[in-house]
Parts: sequence; C-alpha cells; structure tokens
Amino acid sequence: MVEVTGGRFWAPYGGPAGEVYRQRPAADLANPRLRQLARNLGPVYVRVSGTWANNTYLPAEGETVTAPPAGFQQVLTRDQWRGVVDFTRDVGAQIVTSFAVSGGTRDGDGVWQPEQAQRLLDLTREAGGTIAAAEYFNEPNFAMLGGVPAGYNAADYGRDFGLFHHWARSQAPQMLILGPGSAGEAALVGEGASLPPGSGLLSSESLLDAMHDDVDALSYHHYGAVSQRCGAMMPTVANRDAALTDAWLDRTLLDYRFYAALRDRHAPGKPMWLSETAQAACGGSPWASTFLDSFRYLNQLGSLAQQRVQVVMHNTLAASDYALLDEDSFDPRPNYWAAVLWHRVMGTTVLAPPTGMAPGLRVFAQCLPQGQGGVGLLVLNPTDAAINYDPGQPTRLWLLSPADDQLEDLLVNGHAPQADASGMLSGLDPVASSGPVSIGARSIAFMAVDAAHNPACR
Repeated sequence: MVEVTGGRFWAPYGGPAGEVYRQRPAADLANPRLRQLARNLGPVYVRVSGTWANNTYLPAEGETVTAPPAGFQQVLTRDQWRGVVDFTRDVGAQIVTSFAVSGGTRDGDGVWQPEQAQRLLDLTREAGGTIAAAEYFNEPNFAMLGGVPAGYNAADYGRDFGLFHHWARSQAPQMLILGPGSAGEAALVGEGASLPPGSGLLSSESLLDAMHDDVDALSYHHYGAVSQRCGAMMPTVANRDAALTDAWLDRTLLDYRFYAALRDRHAPGKPMWLSETAQAACGGSPWASTFLDSFRYLNQLGSLAQQRVQVVMHNTLAASDYALLDEDSFDPRPNYWAAVLWHRVMGTTVLAPPTGMAPGLRVFAQCLPQGQGGVGLLVLNPTDAAINYDPGQPTRLWLLSPADDQLEDLLVNGHAPQADASGMLSGLDPVASSGPVSIGARSIAFMAVDAAHNPACR
C-alpha cells in the first residue's frame, strides 16, 4: 500500500549506517513500460496490502485532507486507488487487498467499524473494478504493528473478524475471504517455538479458533529469514553463502507444513494461498535482485505447486531489493525472467516429478499451459558441476545460466534477454533439443515436451 500512497518504505542499501526506511514517492502506475512488463506476466493477482494498509485512510468523495486523521498514519487518495484499478484492468490482473483496522476505524469501545472498507469497495466498483479476494487485515499475528488498540488479543480479533465477515458476505459476496494472513511462525519465529511472553504476538492457532472456519482459503506469509536491515530485530538473517543449500531452498516448506497443519485442524479441505513471500523480509538482501535468488524463487513455485498451494504472491513488482523489476528504471531482474518462463512453460496441472534423478538435481513437472498432452519441466542444478538430464523426447529448451561468477545476472540460451523501452521482450526464444541436456553448474532449465501425449494434460 505504501508504494501506492508514497511514504517510508525499505531503504536501498548504501545509505547511512542503520538506515531501515526511506521516504519514497507514490509509484507511477500509469507508466506504459511498467504496465507492459506486468502484462507479460498475466493473468495474475495484484495484492495491495502490507503493514501500511492497516492504518491507511481513504477520504470520502469531495473530502479534502492535508494530513492523516487521528487514528491513521497515511492517506490513500481516491485518484491513487483509481490508478490501481485502472492498472489491474489494463494488465489483466485481479485485485487482492486488506483493510484498515487502526484506531480511526474503531468506535468508542474499540470495536472495528466497516466504513473505511466500504469506501474502498465502493470506489473500486465506481472505477470499474472488483476486489477478487481480501484478508481482514495484514499479518494479525503481528497485530501490534498495525495500530490496533493496546492489549488487542485473539478474542478481540475474533469479534472484529466476525463483523468483517458479515460485512463482506453482505456487501461483496463474490469476494473471497482469505485468512488469517499470518507470517513466519515456523521459519522466522521457529517451528514449535513458543511466542515470546509480552511480545504482543498472537498465535495463528488462537486466531483460527476465534475465526470459526469462516474463510474461503487459508492464507499465510513466508520469509525464510530477514534482510540485514532487520538484523537487530530478528536473529534469522539471510546468508548469501547458504543460498544454494538444501536447507535454504527447502525453507519454504517449514511455513507450508506449519500452516497446512493449522488448515487441517481449523479449516479442513480449504485451499491454501501464500499471499506474501520473497527472498527475505524487510525489503530483501542485497542478493535478492540477482540470479542467485532465482533458484529459491523457482524451487518455491515448484515445491508449493506439488503441495497444491493454489496461489503464490511475490513481494514486490517494482519496489526494493526483492522486486521483480528495478524500482527506478523498471529494468527486469533475473526473477522477472524466471517468472515469465514459468508462466510460459508451467501450467496449472501438477504432475508427479520424474524419478531416478542425478543427485543434486531438482525436477518439477506440470502440464504445458496450452495442454494438448504437452508437459513442462523445470530442472534446477544448484550444484557446482554440470549434470546431464534426459527428458526422453525432443524438447523446446530454455537454459538459464549465470552471466558472471557471482551469479548477479543470467543468460538464456547463451544470450542476455532484453526488454525494450515499451516493455516488449526479446531473447527468450527456445532452442530445439533432443537427447540428454547438459545443465551447467548453478544453472536452470525449462523444457517444453510438446509430444509427451500425457493423458492428464489434454
């Protein structure tokens, strides 16, 4: 949300020692290049949320504000939200969001009122859009960060969520209700660890107890660690030297297993959405923008697809170090190219991965997006030696290899992919391949097996 409103977001590296946040202008969502680069990824969800959304004020039609009213910390102008709706309609996206819950949304008894939520819903419709899905508010297990009243507990959350649920079902029956949208109780806090006494943290177990299974999908957030910006607050700082280890690549499964167990106890049979994730919390590490992180990113997509997680939302499109695009130039980063190729090769029908792989390889299989019996393969080689992989049939091949020793950037089939001034892409043509494929050290391959004749892929 702070990208839309402008405000203090994660500071770029290289500034004053200890700098965590820096003031930023509102994102230019009308930029044609940004829109085309987003369109290349579609259809997608665009989530506008985050901690800042918990205390953002939307004025009424005709209301003029020069500062956030009491109980809020920033202002979302009506034109800014119209810009979000126009952006999503233009790029083939659907909106996912959350709502304000800070003191300004509450009555004298501290009970949440839906006026701000109703304004956002009404303005979205007025602008020609819809809200596809929403969490009540962002990361309620860290409720103390969202401006809720002091001493806010799970019972308070259950009361407020009940009011939100009633409002949402009556005013936006087509909107999926996600929840609780908690973050990091296995990967950051520690699997099986008790929440620190007096921390103000609420367990998702207690939140789900209070929600009474009133969600359409169980949502959660995952960061495997924090960036060095937040190293003073959390001990789990991401380590570049571990970026290709099994422990780091599989860290996404810690939170998946934790929240899947909660789902099974409290919302059995409901789908799961990972509604916020990236390389590391607090804006990402300096290497979040490099090809080195593409192994984690693609492994996460493949691993969670195998676990039937329906949606994975990457934080962010174009802000801070974990963004898919450079925030100033909108130039694509390696994870953007990875996302484009995932979109082109890996459809939504998940297949059992091939067996008998060489040690070190990670292989994921899904139907090609166009079906017709074709299979898409993603093969990761995070090791320091080339490994042969034989798909068994001729393929269209995209080989992603490091462009430098530090894995800062990538090549696709030996060439640097490009995005022109209008956001149109080049350098992503596949090469025809038959027989075993040599996947170099620290390289990634996408393969389209068009003639697989897989009956699941028709």
